[in-house]
Amino acid sequence: MELSSGIGRTPSLGRRVVAVKPIPVPAAERGGTGLEVKVTAPVDGTELPVIVFSHGNAWSMDGYEPLVDRWAAAGFVVVQPTHPDSRRNGIGLDDPRFATIWRVRIADLHAVLDGLDGILQQVVGGLISRVDRDRLAVVGHSWGAQTAGALLGARVFDSEGRPGEDFSHPAVKAGALIAATGTGDTLTPFALKYLPFARPDFSSMTTPALVVAGGKDQSAMSTRGPDWFTDAYHLSPAPKRLLTVAEAEHLFGGISGEAVRDTTDEDPARVVLVADAVSAYLHDVLNTDAESRHATPDPIGQRVGGFSTESK
Repeated sequence: MELSSGIGRTPSLGRRVVAVKPIPVPAAERGGTGLEVKVTAPVDGTELPVIVFSHGNAWSMDGYEPLVDRWAAAGFVVVQPTHPDSRRNGIGLDDPRFATIWRVRIADLHAVLDGLDGILQQVVGGLISRVDRDRLAVVGHSWGAQTAGALLGARVFDSEGRPGEDFSHPAVKAGALIAATGTGDTLTPFALKYLPFARPDFSSMTTPALVVAGGKDQSAMSTRGPDWFTDAYHLSPAPKRLLTVAEAEHLFGGISGEAVRDTTDEDPARVVLVADAVSAYLHDVLNTDAESRHATPDPIGQRVGGFSTESK
């Protein structure tokens, strides 16, 4: 185990954060790949809420620092598992294990939530005594958004259009879905072949959630336009909130990391907007105290290009 980059300072918020990795987590049926997580947390504060974050396809616990560091600086403890589809595991589309990774991803989040105390015990500075276990949220990006959505109550339609298993977790009080997969009736041939599980049913996703969509996010998985990524909001029951960032593409200015080659719309200010919108929403829904909320700016007050919000 090591301290990732020691103790850093998030420039715009000024609160010191610390990251610890790798932390092993007991988990079954992962096809020979063990489950490890990274924990990022503020060095001070008590009664800290927790975010369990699910990464997009091919990423790992080492990605998304621009989001994670700001969330930690805003008073959250962030736990990031590495799912089996991480490129470091070398499981390609034609690997027989790939077809069931969506289930393993969901099981990973359950393992993290159920083993949270064991994870926190391995973090220096007595973090376990500073966490509020009654304020737990799940957040995900892209495939990770579908994974997180399952813990909020979303299901997956089978080939005959019947809703699948309920994977919701009782400890999860809220969530945020960034670029969440839309309904599966417009999947491209590629998606139908390799990603048949990308058929979400949002009608049972009752847990409060923020849905974040990019106005220029055109997916290769669907024949629809960017509105595909708003289905999680429109097709789920209230309470929900939608943030649509007009100029954003799939990585919202670079949320997976600075100068990452996958980013097609590099814009650090847009990353800040998404990060702070998520933290402000979760602070609000989880009713965190003033100490945890300190230095969290109002995302709507930061005019970064065009964006719109709506709630139900």
